[in-house]
Amino acid sequence: MTHHSHPMLRTLRNTLAGLTATLLVAACACVPSNDSSLASAVAGPQRSDAAKARDVYRHPQGTLQFFEIAPTQTVLEIAPGCGWYTDILAPYLHDHGTLYEAEYESPSPAAAAEEKAGDAAFARKLAATPALYGKVVVGTLQAGQFNGFEANGNVDRVLTFRNIHNWIKDGQIDANLQAFYRALKPGGILGVEEHRAAPGTSLQQMIDSGYVTEAYVIEHAQAAGFKLAGSSEINSNPRDTKDYPHGVWSLPPTYEGGSVDKARFAAIGESDRMTLRFVKPN
Repeated sequence: MTHHSHPMLRTLRNTLAGLTATLLVAACACVPSNDSSLASAVAGPQRSDAAKARDVYRHPQGTLQFFEIAPTQTVLEIAPGCGWYTDILAPYLHDHGTLYEAEYESPSPAAAAEEKAGDAAFARKLAATPALYGKVVVGTLQAGQFNGFEANGNVDRVLTFRNIHNWIKDGQIDANLQAFYRALKPGGILGVEEHRAAPGTSLQQMIDSGYVTEAYVIEHAQAAGFKLAGSSEINSNPRDTKDYPHGVWSLPPTYEGGSVDKARFAAIGESDRMTLRFVKPN
């Protein structure tokens, strides 16, 4: 025997289904479209063609999404260099967030002189486009201390890209990680991207080659109080054999060996990198 639902019940069900669908659409519309604004920042005209050409190796959108970045956050980028990531973070955070840039000051006189030239170029870049970069707050990180802005439990994200090998060489790694821990709010995230050494690589090999083991980074971050919350292979490169005359600097974009084997290094591409997300426990 076939049961037919009453016409009024059918109408009520259809109305409820329609209402549910409408409410779902409305709920989705209320969620900030972080991905689209991040995609716009990545695709924006403020980035040079040379910078965008590296996206195939650096995956900025996916990397920042893995670090759970949002446009309302206070973000502290460490050692911005020429501003490759600043060009994405500044427009993304411009309207509703805050971007701090901490220029790293090395205790090594030779490195410090090189950094000074880079910092001057970075300052010129920011000053040239105040509409885009005028709200960026630039300070310094020296011997594990921030200067130029407040960084004491008020930061949502600390991000560092391919810098850890320098801090190991300078003997600053632990002081810096402790500074990042102090800067972050409870529940805040430290995002690390770094050239990845093969497991078992010695400390001296790490310093000489620029490649660092994941185990080393995790051990030192945990010693500073962080908990490992995730790792991603988004910046991995299985073609990278990590055994070159000039270490990681043999590869693009540096090509420290000049024209020697340049085609081979270009075919390998940029280095194999770990991408790690650490959290400051609540």
